[in-house]
Amino acid sequence: MTTREQKKATIYDLSVVSGASASTVSAVLNGTWRKRRISEETADKILSLAKEHDYKANLQARALRSSRSGLTGLLLPVYDNRFFSSMAQTFEALASKRGLVPMVVSGRRDPQEECRTVESLIAYSIDSLFIAGATDPDGVHDLCARAGLAHVNIDLPGSKASSVIADNRQGAVALTQAIIRHAQEIGPLGPDDVFLFGGRDDHASRERIAGFHAAKAAIFGENTFGDIEITGYSPGMTAAAFERFFARHRRLPRCFFINSSINFEGLLRFMAHHPGEAFGDIVVGCFDYDPFASFLPFPVYMIRPDMPAMLDKGFALLDAPPATPQLIMVEPQLVPPRTALEGPLDALDDPSTLSPGS
Repeated sequence: MTTREQKKATIYDLSVVSGASASTVSAVLNGTWRKRRISEETADKILSLAKEHDYKANLQARALRSSRSGLTGLLLPVYDNRFFSSMAQTFEALASKRGLVPMVVSGRRDPQEECRTVESLIAYSIDSLFIAGATDPDGVHDLCARAGLAHVNIDLPGSKASSVIADNRQGAVALTQAIIRHAQEIGPLGPDDVFLFGGRDDHASRERIAGFHAAKAAIFGENTFGDIEITGYSPGMTAAAFERFFARHRRLPRCFFINSSINFEGLLRFMAHHPGEAFGDIVVGCFDYDPFASFLPFPVYMIRPDMPAMLDKGFALLDAPPATPQLIMVEPQLVPPRTALEGPLDALDDPSTLSPGS
């Protein structure tokens, strides 16, 4: 080592060691390589070399040269939820692979806070924004449009910008069919034994309720009413809804659909105050995925949205914006009981577990 600071790697240094032109290296590092039809193999090689040589982009210089900062944002409603934390982890990985610097923030399901947060991101000169599960996605769109900020909705759609969401209705049909068939294998089941808990008046909940009712009607040959407890995305309100049902019937439904993992937490809060006999014969479906729920003592079917595919399609929409807003639906995955799937954390290395020679 010398006392002089080691010279930082430049785009031209990476061009020499990779054998690619400086313009190709620049396109990979600023995330525009797909537009130039550069192969993924070449992009991966350059990004690997950039990491190896500790390349650090000068974002201020980049912004002055190209009017682009290299920053991309993700607006979440909350952090304390496996679905949104997985979304953030996947978003950061995909953004970094494109040579972008990710910024993840929360709007706390408050339309005013969403707008204040987006205004702060705009002040930092981000180049693009993913709007996930916003309370008022069209209000956020108006802010982005005035600032000329490229943006796309994820998870919940808006009417003014392109959106990529899970196919909530199809997923709800598959989930409802799975839990009803499982319950029927245990014993006789009627439409009054099948309920839905959770959700609110938003697009995702409406589509899931429609799919739930469509599946019930197809199986039982009749439409049912009074089989839904709307609780919002609140564990406390969901637990209270289960308490009300239990007080009326002295049991839980034989078979029920829970609208999200947040609502599922409400079920667990209810269970903490009741003996196991109160829920010994239930079959549960949850429209969200958490591997821990799969190993509860009763069968839990889950729906896992394909987050990598949704975010990939979001980046594609930002790379080539359509003339008019598009709604793209991605089919989610039905996860049977006793199944733990890999997630974004599986891709992380824990240095403390590596041997000195590895």
